[in-house]
Amino acid sequence: METFSFFIGIDISKATLDFAVVVAKKLLFHYQSTNDKAGIKSFVKHLKSQCPDADFTNSLYCMEHTGIYNNHLLNYLHSKKAKIWLEHPIHIKDSLGMIRGKNDKIDAQRIANYAYKNRDEVRLWMPKRDVIQKLDRLTAMRNRLVKTRKMLQSPLTDSDGFISKKDHNEAKKACQSTMDALKKDIKQVQKDIDTTIQGDPYLNELYELIESVKGVGPVIATEILIVTNEFKDINDPKKFACHAGVAPFIYSSGQYKGKAKTSNKANKQLKALLHNGAASAIQHSKEMKEYYVRKTAQGKNEMLVRNNICNKLIHRVFSCVHRKAPK
Repeated sequence: METFSFFIGIDISKATLDFAVVVAKKLLFHYQSTNDKAGIKSFVKHLKSQCPDADFTNSLYCMEHTGIYNNHLLNYLHSKKAKIWLEHPIHIKDSLGMIRGKNDKIDAQRIANYAYKNRDEVRLWMPKRDVIQKLDRLTAMRNRLVKTRKMLQSPLTDSDGFISKKDHNEAKKACQSTMDALKKDIKQVQKDIDTTIQGDPYLNELYELIESVKGVGPVIATEILIVTNEFKDINDPKKFACHAGVAPFIYSSGQYKGKAKTSNKANKQLKALLHNGAASAIQHSKEMKEYYVRKTAQGKNEMLVRNNICNKLIHRVFSCVHRKAPK
């Protein structure tokens, strides 16, 4: 287990970085810089002037995951082989208890204190392979295009039959060229996704194993590769089910015995995709269809049965990957 002398919490925004340096629960200093390479270098120089013993080997840099705003800091620290802890914001927030007030300086100190308090449970960050990062960007682009198309299509579908045919046709004509362009762009991005996967032998092998499970199509398979980081970050089906929000948890206290239900703290997009996969599995898998019919006939809640099918799909996917054999 690695030991650290300096715990550096960083609150990240688009324009600025707030650094708080803590040693044994004591705040040594706060420093604010611009969110760019020059700003980060200025902090490192200031740290060295204030703490001559501090270096990249005995310092732990802890920050919340804020998407692309992390990039400059992560790239610089990784190039220096620094020890980085990239934590989910919810984990830090839930650990703080009741808090009042908020600003960037205080947030940086809270992150540093979190790192110190939980130093025995540190999970050092390692960057994903370039191909996974590219896949993540392409998938995000595809999702935005699909969402935009849906925003245009839904009002047209809903208004059909409730307004005059003339008005409906005019509305449809007004956005038809945009709809056609979106359709073309979605097709091109999907082609880029397929090319990216096929261009990497290891990734393509995993992709084919995942897609061999009935109900798991290209979109779900790609999302699983990204979320699990090629099964490096999540290698257990139960953990994945928990992350996706399809794992049931028991809620009980004293004499109160609540029913098991899924948590709202989940990757909602992944959960929606898995439920689409469950619907597909019911249609195309004889075994899943028989299970669905049998359980609903027994009076089981339909959503509960679908959720169970999601879990079955997850376990089958992980089984295929672990065995390196298609379903």
